[in-house]
Amino acid sequence: MTRVGPYVLVGVGVGAFIHGFVPADFLAGIAGKENPLAVPVAVLVGIPLYSNAAGTIPIVQALMAKGMAMGTALALMMSITALSLPEMVILRRVLKPKLIAVFAGILAVSFVLVGLLFNAIIG
Repeated sequence: MTRVGPYVLVGVGVGAFIHGFVPADFLAGIAGKENPLAVPVAVLVGIPLYSNAAGTIPIVQALMAKGMAMGTALALMMSITALSLPEMVILRRVLKPKLIAVFAGILAVSFVLVGLLFNAIIG
C-alpha cells in the first residue's frame, strides 16, 4: 500500500475534481462516442502523464461518469500507464531510440484501434 497509496490518493483527488467541476455536456461533446478523433486525442493526452493503473482508475471512472466513451477512456488509461514519457526514459537505458520509437508507435496505434473497437461495440 505504501508504493501505490499516493497514486490512488492523487487519482481519487483528480477524479473528485472532474466529477464535481467538469460539466458533463462539455466532456461528452469532446470525448463522447460521436467524436471520431476522441480516441487518438486521448492517447496523445495520456503520453506526457504518468501513473500506475491504480492511480488512473478513479480518474477514468469520473471521466466516464461525465460522458467519456468507454473505448476513449480505455485508450487514455492504457497510454498513461504504458506509453508515458517517463516509461520511455526508463526504456532508453536498455533500448536504442529507433527501437523505442517503433515500440511506442505500435503501442499508440494499438491503443487507438482498441479504443475505436470498444466504442464501436459498446456504443
